[in-house]
Amino acid sequence: MPTARSLATAAAAVAFLLTLAPAVQAEVYELRIYKTNEGKLDALNARFRDHTMRLFKKHGIESMGYWVPTDRDDSQNTLIYVIKHESRDAAKESWKNFLADPEWKKAAAESGVGRLAERPESTYMELTDYSPEYRNGEGDENDVFELRIYEAAEGKLGKLDARFRDHTIGLFAKHGIKSVAYWHPTDSPDSENTLIYIVEHESDEAAQLSWKSFAADPEWKKAAAASGVGRLANRPTSIYMTPTDYSPIK
Repeated sequence: MPTARSLATAAAAVAFLLTLAPAVQAEVYELRIYKTNEGKLDALNARFRDHTMRLFKKHGIESMGYWVPTDRDDSQNTLIYVIKHESRDAAKESWKNFLADPEWKKAAAESGVGRLAERPESTYMELTDYSPEYRNGEGDENDVFELRIYEAAEGKLGKLDARFRDHTIGLFAKHGIKSVAYWHPTDSPDSENTLIYIVEHESDEAAQLSWKSFAADPEWKKAAAASGVGRLANRPTSIYMTPTDYSPIK
């Protein structure tokens, strides 16, 4: 029969081992940008619509949204999408299993897409604490989305987050800009200075009017001046996009 002392020793050993166990990993998002060769975007969309999304789900990858840029050149060859994984380790395992799946290999070979024009860009991201819960609205065929990437000056990302959390998102809504999601990249150095987000506008024209009225709003000017963010390190990247017909986010 074990003694009280041996039980205490065993309990202490278990407690020690638990401290060595890795922390539970949080779910991560992945922003991916594909560029096809000339004339191959329709074939790529068909492959995602008919095969890829279903195989993603099979391997634990959740599809969030798929978009094509509205810029005339990029609209001919670019697909932008966001997916979600249970964790970074789960993402690695999911991609491994997906790429090894015979059904995927067959679909890829028969799709007519061929090799992409460029290696896919991939950015792993985590939601900010102020990212809203997005719900599709009634929708309109003219609705456009906007992917924006901000790079804060050194040491200013926290202040940029505070400005979005406390002021910007509310003012966006005031001026007809619907927030979809806000993320930080998970990998250094971008994790230290970068904010990635997507917003929705009723149309291209509405977007221009919204940004104009937002920038002129005295409440925004006051919040910007008081935030301590200063100038961004680089001019924000802005990509206007329309959702594909198979995108969960419309």
